[in-house]
Amino acid sequence: MQPATEKTLTEVTLLSDAYERALADNNLEALDCFFYNGAETVRYGVGENLYGADEIAAFRRARRGGSPPRTVIRRVITLLGNNAAVISLEFKRDNSSRIGRQQQTWYRSSQGWKIVAAHVSLMAEQSEAVQPAS
Repeated sequence: MQPATEKTLTEVTLLSDAYERALADNNLEALDCFFYNGAETVRYGVGENLYGADEIAAFRRARRGGSPPRTVIRRVITLLGNNAAVISLEFKRDNSSRIGRQQQTWYRSSQGWKIVAAHVSLMAEQSEAVQPAS
């Protein structure tokens, strides 16, 4: 694996920023374009497991009002060479005290950078170290 370049970090950072704008604007066309158009693309959401670009697009179109407004609290970009990256971020939804988490695996394909796997979740009210899940 070759070391990642500053150019790659800049590209992925700009994509993350663009994704957040599209999410806030409920820009369905842009959101669809961020995901790799394949059956192997996966998105685990807060209340759904989606397999394939078609299921992901259908979910977005069925969701009333788009994604709840949110503020990004922290973002970590881990480059895996110049053709793959993981973007991990914490967010807080407006009018909620719960912290959300999003993780996306991006891959530079022949069609450009695409998300091949994504996970969105909300943290539990307390750590499992305090109260183990039942």
